[in-house]
Parts: sequence; structure tokens; C-alpha cells
Amino acid sequence: MWREQILQAMAGAELDAPAREEALAAVESTLGQPLPPQLAGLLRECNGVRGRYGLDVVWSAERIAKDNADFRSARDFTELYMPFEPLMFFGDNGGGDQFAFIRTPQRDEVFVWDHETDSRYLVSYSLDQYIERALQATEDWYR
Repeated sequence: MWREQILQAMAGAELDAPAREEALAAVESTLGQPLPPQLAGLLRECNGVRGRYGLDVVWSAERIAKDNADFRSARDFTELYMPFEPLMFFGDNGGGDQFAFIRTPQRDEVFVWDHETDSRYLVSYSLDQYIERALQATEDWYR
């Protein structure tokens, strides 16, 4: 389902091989949060999605675990930003802003974190809507 939807939104999108169940379990154990069901389903079909110019629209399970753990443990970030624990980042815009699901409380919508202002705001109501917008748009489509 996800592969077809992604390639329909952008025929040239790059899709990685499916994620291993161990990688999905590692995300949940590393972060202490369940993967959103839609994201877990997508990763089971393709462990990462790249759009125009190699933009990481959806990261691999391994990167989701690593980058989120790094953000949550960076000492400098605790002084600069609101806590990252409620978020689960899974993609970026290539310029520093990152896309996330809210995990505390669990929500299905996609939010963006603006790295310059520390703002977090709604950009789409579902992962499939996010995928379509991110792959079809140019520049900062979410602003």
C-alpha cells in the first residue's frame, strides 16, 4: 500500500528495502515509546523514503532511534529548547526543521519542529497526507 502511494505522489521517490522487525523493536525500546501504527506500517514496506534531491522525507528505523535519542540526551539542547521526549522525529526538510509525531499524548497528526524558533506546529492530519505534500511540493511547503 505505502509503496504504491509514495510512487504515485512522486514517481522518482527512492524507497529502501523493508525494515527488519528487530529494527522496529529497537526504536520502541530505545525511545520507550511505541511507533505510530502508520509509521510502523510504512517502515515495514520501505525503511526510508527520499524525495527530490535526496531529501529524507521518512528516515530509516535506525536513524529514527539514533537521532531521537541524540536529541533527547544532548546537554546543550536542554538549555535551548523545550523537551523533545513528547516528540518522535521521523523526517526532515534538509535545512534543520524536522517532522514528528506527538507521542505524549499519542496523536496521529504530523508536526514540524522549527529549529530556529523551537516552534512545534501541525502540518498534516496523517502520515499519508504528509507524504503526499512533502513529495509533491517544493521549498518549505509546510509554512
